[in-house]
Amino acid sequence: VVLTTVGPYALYGSRLVAACVDAGTAYCDLAGEVQWIRRMIDKHHERAQETGARIVHCCGFDSIPMDVGVLFLQQEAKRRYDRYCTEIALFVKATRGAASGGTLASMINIIREARQDREVLRILANPYALNPTGERDGPDGRDQRKVVRDPDAGCWTAPFVMAGVNTRVVRRSHALAGYPYGREFRYREAVMTGKGIGGWVKGSLMTAALGGLVLGISWAPTRRVLQRFFLAKPGEGPGPAAREAGFFNLMQVGKLADGTVLRSRITGDRDPGYGSTSKMLAESAVCLAMDDLPAGAGVLTPAAAMGEALLRRLRDNAGLSFEIID
Repeated sequence: VVLTTVGPYALYGSRLVAACVDAGTAYCDLAGEVQWIRRMIDKHHERAQETGARIVHCCGFDSIPMDVGVLFLQQEAKRRYDRYCTEIALFVKATRGAASGGTLASMINIIREARQDREVLRILANPYALNPTGERDGPDGRDQRKVVRDPDAGCWTAPFVMAGVNTRVVRRSHALAGYPYGREFRYREAVMTGKGIGGWVKGSLMTAALGGLVLGISWAPTRRVLQRFFLAKPGEGPGPAAREAGFFNLMQVGKLADGTVLRSRITGDRDPGYGSTSKMLAESAVCLAMDDLPAGAGVLTPAAAMGEALLRRLRDNAGLSFEIID
């Protein structure tokens, strides 16, 4: 197994993926770059199936808790009600962590590519961008882009910066599994910001900050200022104390066709971007090397490649919890 953290992957990762595919070697990374993952699927999925290589992107906070979380919740729905949820919403309740310089560098490169190539922009805008060829449509629309009072969350919500990656990974997992939840299955993500006027204000500020960051790094002069004085550089991130003090707390709300609601909680015990992500990536590599895995090869997702074996490892060794809540 090859485990790599060297990004932005669109700049530095393509030759390594190609080598692993040709050698039939398993591979896992932390890529959250949808346009690059699409390229890897198009170039290598069929060849990887021939060589037996399992190429697994997004093996960190984006998108393991969400991708494996959907698998967990659907398994519980099937066990309890003998049916799957027809829709699932994931809400970020709370997180504590610092920005990763590598993630910011990847975001900057994505925006640069999108400005230079309209096809990249179309890929990023497509909710089903990572689905197999000929299957890139469905009931889901674009990710949330403004403050919304969400009845499933019971409060105001704001856009989630990672939704553009996570939702597409979940949809690819579903497609690779043969659509067991039905072709009309829907999935979305948002950040909970609280009730009342305070929740609306917090959501508005978060939305404005996210929009301002994207706008700032889209324009070369402001991007240079942000990179020089404000943004973490590649390789920079939280120190040991901050990693230990970090955490994340996510809630899933699943709905069955008859209106039955099933909720789950997903938690991690370290900084999402460094502390928890490092454990998720390491367990993914060990899982690919050591465990009995679902049949199949290709350019896969965490849930499609490793399924229940990874869920067990995350619980046992990576400080994650997955549980049903009332």
